[in-house]
Amino acid sequence: MDINYSTPISLFRFEGADQTVKFIETLQVVDGVECDVYRFEDDNTKDLGIIIISPGSKTPLQKVLNGDRTIEGHISGYGKLTITKSDGKKEIYTVDDMTTFVPVTVIIGELMQWESDGNSTLTVYEICFPPYEDGRYENLMSQTLL
Repeated sequence: MDINYSTPISLFRFEGADQTVKFIETLQVVDGVECDVYRFEDDNTKDLGIIIISPGSKTPLQKVLNGDRTIEGHISGYGKLTITKSDGKKEIYTVDDMTTFVPVTVIIGELMQWESDGNSTLTVYEICFPPYEDGRYENLMSQTLL
């Protein structure tokens, strides 16, 4: 069953189980990138962001500063996730609608950035343990991984 992520959702499948979520707000991250923020109804240890990236746009380059777990996953569309490890080594994950993407855990000290290809909207998710608070990431707006 296809889920329409352009309107608020009430269920999200995570780690093999459907979990009830409640829509909180939509944030304009940067030009071409929006994030729908959700909380899990029965689990206050994590929250969910559904990130919609317009064709040719990308999320800010972010450095993970704190948190227990930061999980990045693909929902639909074409693009890539670039993770830069603390030692400078880059891991690039190409995503599309034809293959299954295994969610990636980004650890403290690593950099991350999602980028849509020029032809499709990329929809991804981010789950933060504990729930997101200001200061979790450092936005490195003037830098890119490319």
